[in-house]
Amino acid sequence: MTTTANTIETTQVYRVYIKATPEAIWAAITEPELVRQYYHECRLETAIAAGGRWRAWSPDHTKLWIDSPVLEFDPPRRLVHAWKALYDDECALEAESRVTWELEPEEGGYTKVTVVHDRLEGAPKTAERVSGEGWMFVLSGLKTLVETGTRLKPATDKEME
Repeated sequence: MTTTANTIETTQVYRVYIKATPEAIWAAITEPELVRQYYHECRLETAIAAGGRWRAWSPDHTKLWIDSPVLEFDPPRRLVHAWKALYDDECALEAESRVTWELEPEEGGYTKVTVVHDRLEGAPKTAERVSGEGWMFVLSGLKTLVETGTRLKPATDKEME
């Protein structure tokens, strides 16, 4: 008999190479109109800035999805913000986790984008929700938008219903 354990990592690391400058990618992860196009159509309240908050609303602006402080802001290299997923009632009860975005220019006009979502020990439901396809869909959408100017639209958006 084979048993499969479903283990969720408390530190999740994702990397993607994007054919664009760090500045172009930085704009895409901090400016509301660009974020909306690849991040589940969420509505940022304001551009993400030093000392600010990552406040994201549902597409119809009726439910606050994320409300977390910006912890580090070093354009166009590093953005760190807390993560409190309010889009799911169970996740909203969990401890805050942290997301770090690192942008490194590479030869050939590429930028290596690394996203680390950590401090998930007290947030197992959040860890499960963002693992695998959660962050990979966001990063795929970011890559598509920055490289082609078009958005990656899912057949169904099951991450933030």
